[in-house]
Amino acid sequence: MNQRNSSIGKGVDWVMVWLYAILVMVGLLCIFSVEYRSTDSVINSFLGFKKNYSKQFFFFVFCIVLATFILLIDSKLFTATANFSYLTGIVLILLTFVIGKEIKGSKSWIPLGFMNLQPVELCKIFTSLALSKFLSMPETNFTKPKSQLIAAAISFLPAVLSIAQGETGLALVYFSFLIPMYREGLPPGYLITGAAMAVLLVISLLFSTKTLLIAFLVVAVLFIFFNRRQVKRSNSLLAMVVIIWAFCSVFVGVLVPFTFKHVFKPYQADRIFSMVGVDNPFADKNAIDLSNPEELKEKKKKTDQQNYNVKQSKIAIGSGGVLGKGFLKGTQTQGDFVPEQHTDFIFTSVGENFGFWGSTLLMLLYLSIIFRIITLAERQRSTFSRVYAYCVAAILFFHVAVNICVTVGLAPVIGITLPLLSYGGSSLITFTILIFILIRLDADRQMVLR
Repeated sequence: MNQRNSSIGKGVDWVMVWLYAILVMVGLLCIFSVEYRSTDSVINSFLGFKKNYSKQFFFFVFCIVLATFILLIDSKLFTATANFSYLTGIVLILLTFVIGKEIKGSKSWIPLGFMNLQPVELCKIFTSLALSKFLSMPETNFTKPKSQLIAAAISFLPAVLSIAQGETGLALVYFSFLIPMYREGLPPGYLITGAAMAVLLVISLLFSTKTLLIAFLVVAVLFIFFNRRQVKRSNSLLAMVVIIWAFCSVFVGVLVPFTFKHVFKPYQADRIFSMVGVDNPFADKNAIDLSNPEELKEKKKKTDQQNYNVKQSKIAIGSGGVLGKGFLKGTQTQGDFVPEQHTDFIFTSVGENFGFWGSTLLMLLYLSIIFRIITLAERQRSTFSRVYAYCVAAILFFHVAVNICVTVGLAPVIGITLPLLSYGGSSLITFTILIFILIRLDADRQMVLR
């Protein structure tokens, strides 16, 4: 171990440590508020390892030990083992196809007895380290397509395997690695193309494929007609229009239908379309008899069930008002009206118990930790440490933004936890390791790691 950093507290950014601790404690209070009943003994239930808040408490104790261990590790170990840890993560994901346990339609868990381990969750750590290792190598020239393709492969291989497991929500998290890649020189054209695809996807939810294909053709023809002089002078302008038209047509006419029919499961596709208030046009029309009132009634019942979580979530958050109902006084959360309110919908307990101001304070805490991470990133001498810090910030931002959008009905339900608040050993351990590796690297920020 490096002699100058033999003291565990030397160089540690205590602002980060306190922000982490505060968020975990808020999470414990939120899980406690949705599960505690007046007949429970607080001390016995906390120590009994039967309630979810009790399990989360012991996970937190374990994370304290884990964090201490990470702070004692030599920073060079993270660079030395980055590629090996990434391969280990991929092997663990592949192992779920053999011995994995299926939970809620996703075979992405390895049962350990006292908890279920989700390798694709842990692989966010390994991917962050491997991407940081690759981008910090002296021979990596990130302006060349070859390096960009390798970085993309490192980032998205776990996502592809996650989709194969049926865990689409966590697969989307891996797109957050585009942010550190952009910081290190990824051309903005890639991000513009990605944003354009996102806009096209939203449009394809609102309008039929046939209507959009006709609209794309009409827009392209009108553009060429009104700019015919420029088109005659420059063949490149005509080529650009044709390429954009072809891309939009293929994306909407081929890629979107293929994704909703063969990548997303039927219930996932139905959730996405129900969010915008339309029926899934890519659903198997032979699956139900549209002329049969009973089958139509059953289909409507299933759709209502899919929207139930979000409806109850909105009711719970709305009932909190500006100041909230008070701790342990939430009627919706205490009454178990919100499904998964201790995991993916934990934000409802904040909204109902502490209201708008409590929710705003929580958002400020998340913004504080993300901006603090960016501050730490920009003061690193090592490219490895800087890239890793941006990976952590991007993952946190993606989780927070998507989870809260899902909770308030602005995004389809895709099963993403709220960092450090949602119940779950895999999630808490993952974010603890992510954050404390960063704190360890920052403590040695004067070193140049590769």
